[in-house]
Amino acid sequence: MSFVLIYQEKILQLKGPIFVFGASGFIGANLFKDIFKVRKDVYALTHDATKAWRLKLLDIPFENIVHCDILSNNSVEQTFEKYKPRTIFNLAAYGAYSKQKNINLTYETNVIGTVNILENCTDETVYIHAGSSSEYGFNCAAPKETDPVKPNSHYAVSKVSAAYLIEFYAKVHQRKALNLRLYSIYGAWEEPDRLIPRLIEEARKGGYPPLVSPDISRDFVYADDCVEAFLDAALKVNATISGKSYNIATGEKTTMRELVETSRQTFGQTDVPAWGSMPNRGWDLSDWYGDPTEALKDLGWKARTSLSDGLRLNKEWQEANQYEERILPAFANPKLNPVITAIIACYKDAQAIPFMYERLVKTFNELKVRYEIIFVNDASPDNQDEVINAICQRDSNVIGITHSRNFGSQSAFLSGMEISTGDAVVLMDGDLQDPPEVIPHFYEKWSNGFDVVYGVRVQREMKPHIHFFYKAFYKVFQNLSYIPIPRDAGDFSMIDRKVVKELVALPETEQFLRGLRAWVGFKQTGVDYVRPERMFGVSTNNWRKNIWWAKKAIFSFSFAPLELMSYAGFSLTVCSILGIFYQILAKYFFAPDTPQGFTTVIILITLFGGLTMLGISFLGEYISKIFEETKKRPKFIRTKIQKGEKTFRTSDEIMTLVKQRKK
Repeated sequence: MSFVLIYQEKILQLKGPIFVFGASGFIGANLFKDIFKVRKDVYALTHDATKAWRLKLLDIPFENIVHCDILSNNSVEQTFEKYKPRTIFNLAAYGAYSKQKNINLTYETNVIGTVNILENCTDETVYIHAGSSSEYGFNCAAPKETDPVKPNSHYAVSKVSAAYLIEFYAKVHQRKALNLRLYSIYGAWEEPDRLIPRLIEEARKGGYPPLVSPDISRDFVYADDCVEAFLDAALKVNATISGKSYNIATGEKTTMRELVETSRQTFGQTDVPAWGSMPNRGWDLSDWYGDPTEALKDLGWKARTSLSDGLRLNKEWQEANQYEERILPAFANPKLNPVITAIIACYKDAQAIPFMYERLVKTFNELKVRYEIIFVNDASPDNQDEVINAICQRDSNVIGITHSRNFGSQSAFLSGMEISTGDAVVLMDGDLQDPPEVIPHFYEKWSNGFDVVYGVRVQREMKPHIHFFYKAFYKVFQNLSYIPIPRDAGDFSMIDRKVVKELVALPETEQFLRGLRAWVGFKQTGVDYVRPERMFGVSTNNWRKNIWWAKKAIFSFSFAPLELMSYAGFSLTVCSILGIFYQILAKYFFAPDTPQGFTTVIILITLFGGLTMLGISFLGEYISKIFEETKKRPKFIRTKIQKGEKTFRTSDEIMTLVKQRKK
């Protein structure tokens, strides 16, 4: 039987369904790709789709990509309940690369994430963990698995902790689990800024990448061999070996000088490399290679591909996959599919929120996009906070914000926009008068290049006379505004990330978003929809509040009241002068009996007095807005942010979270 058929047979023997955590990473993508070619009950689990450029290029069906946050036990538990996996490959990790510097996230991902997955496994589940040769640290010269580990970095400590966790769960909880300590894996789909891809890319051009000291050594394992190690481990794990760690290595020490010499011989390079053109990294050691004896004895695995063959295969892969045209641009812009953030301003909407959540999730799933939902509780007097918290506990993609008092819907939207991370945000009221089912129409326009897509209310399900007054206001407002503002367009809209950043950065305290949305410009269009009545309760708007909204809109985006008083003052002054001349002419020339009545004086005084008061009131409205802006008070104050299972209550915790999400 050929090797290909044996390889496929191993994949078919795996117990399904199959989970590949960290499938958007280098090794995970290779493992998932190979399994998916043979069977379709394998799922790529990823937490951050903005790094999933490999899955994007592999053109994996949306149904086989599952979002799961391993830092949230609820997220892991719900995912396990839905798919019921029987074989789990965990390649999710953080801290292996020098650019991954968040120490807390290193331990959370590599230790807490491992605990959450193992806690949801059963004694029938097969669990294979991607460990690291870094676990040996200073003891890195061909160590056996029984030799002591001497970690020399936070990443190494976290991976050692995971190895002990696996041993604990295997011995105490009878989990079928193994830890594979991977050495220097290279091959297709590796990050283009890593050593081997750069070496081959430059070799194809006849040169060399920047190089460290020639005496630094590694144990290079080709990616296909590494994938086979995971398959062998999953098929061979049993009660006798469960909990053990295995070195996935060739057993050959290869220095940088030997690597470059192999590349020169394989690709016929004649130039001499410049050693030391790149500084050594802090954890680089001169003797770093493994002893794979136990892997061969217990798993029947050994590396098949020589370094020369691996480099040649990698070069062929680069050429076949249009490396410069496809791989490098995808790595630079790694988004798998867009993330849409829905921001819902909530006040007295406790009954409607669960329906809003269900309809939003259904809509986003049908669109096949990642989602983030932010409910902003604007100090509602009902049990809205409890309802939002319960949804956050179930879904790690949901965030709940609580304000210290009722700041209004505009501040609620801005509060959500400030911490949103989506490629586009959708602004919605929490009473379900903004139907989630309209979002696909927004999404279509946004996908076609529009930066702002707003909803146009062609009809409101309300009493005819109220509908008439709304239509009349928008018509008047459009004619008075000094910028073109769409008629019958409310806050319900989809706004691109770059526009969101501009809106959040605007310094003014009192904001009228639908006006500012038009003011910032960009490419905009509208989508018609019918605005339904509230599903629950009665509207919090009344005549007084509607008049306040009208004043806010007009005095924020129109100078017409001041201009009107200027025209009125000019016109009345002209009329007064003409009236004086008429009185003089009438008295002395053509109507000497013209009456000199008290009534005329009173009417004129009342007219001019009324106009004066009206002008002063208009001026006062503008001065009050100036006064409000000069105080520079915050637009809102948050008292709590609930993100999944985590609650941020203190001002320092909230500030730190906001800064992290702004990056």
